[in-house]
Amino acid sequence: MADLPEETEPVEGPEEPEEHRPDGLDLARSLTLGTAGSSTTPARRIPRVGSDAAKRKAFRRRGGGRGEPQLSGAYPDGRDPQALTSELGRLISDRGWALDLKVRGVFARWTEIVGPEIGAHSTPESLTDGTLVVRTDSSAWATQLKLLAASVVKRLNEELGDGTVMIVEVLGPHAPSWKHGRRKAPGSRGPRDTYG
Repeated sequence: MADLPEETEPVEGPEEPEEHRPDGLDLARSLTLGTAGSSTTPARRIPRVGSDAAKRKAFRRRGGGRGEPQLSGAYPDGRDPQALTSELGRLISDRGWALDLKVRGVFARWTEIVGPEIGAHSTPESLTDGTLVVRTDSSAWATQLKLLAASVVKRLNEELGDGTVMIVEVLGPHAPSWKHGRRKAPGSRGPRDTYG
């Protein structure tokens, strides 16, 4: 009689899937255990640096721009998320928007700066090369504002910095336009032709 092989344990097939938890913690745990220790690059500890030059040097040491892998350290560096206020401040100073933002702030508070009476009858239009252009709603208010121009310049320079405003150019109300439409007869003077 032929020798019978010794009794062996039956080969198990693939395991039946377990029931998953509805919150997914079992999947997260298995993914974490599966990826733990699979890193091919050992982590390096980067010493804490204080000055900006030292931070840039540490960033270069971490492989910034030389094709080496960039490792994140325990201390903040230029690649970390930054606070919105510091980034806005940096953007404003880099682009040179500081004075323009101050001017827009002064234009928004015009009535507060020049007083309620003058502010109700005048509107600042532009500030270019030290010349502030202000439009008034009547010629009487234009005259009044011209008389107060020195005090307005002083008050605006307190808000914006010395020498920012040197001249206040006051304009009266917009004159009515007689022009209607896009076309005009050559040589005509508009509606004045019919006045006599």
